[in-house]
Amino acid sequence: MIILGILLSIATIGLFCWLLFTLAVFALPFFVGVSAGTWAFHTGAGWLGAIFVGALAAGLTFGVGQILLAAVRPIWARALIAFAFVAPAILAGYHATRGIVQHLMPSGAWQTVFSVTGAIAVGATAFVRLVGMAAPSPSGQGLARV
Repeated sequence: MIILGILLSIATIGLFCWLLFTLAVFALPFFVGVSAGTWAFHTGAGWLGAIFVGALAAGLTFGVGQILLAAVRPIWARALIAFAFVAPAILAGYHATRGIVQHLMPSGAWQTVFSVTGAIAVGATAFVRLVGMAAPSPSGQGLARV
């Protein structure tokens, strides 16, 4: 029974890490959606209105980000847009890793080392996924075909 508990714990941690890496790109739209939904609820929109406003704000944030990544040409501007999406993912990665590591080791220094490592890994993964989602610029436009 103890071995089964250990295996289930490892599987659960793996599942949460996979979920974190998969959904890291959506940290900024999620934050914007929750903030807009909370605002709508406190202004009297009710639960259904708050969910609608939050989902709309999250979708618009993600859509506008994708459009800007595809339309903006200067590399520095694209990097700023990508950083706006990656920064919340880094924070989420740090805190998620910290939550897991606090249960595994008592040393505060090692908790910080692993948490920063997890934040870097989640941030890099979010950046790669975000850049991969952006539509590539069409190559060969304007060239005559023979």
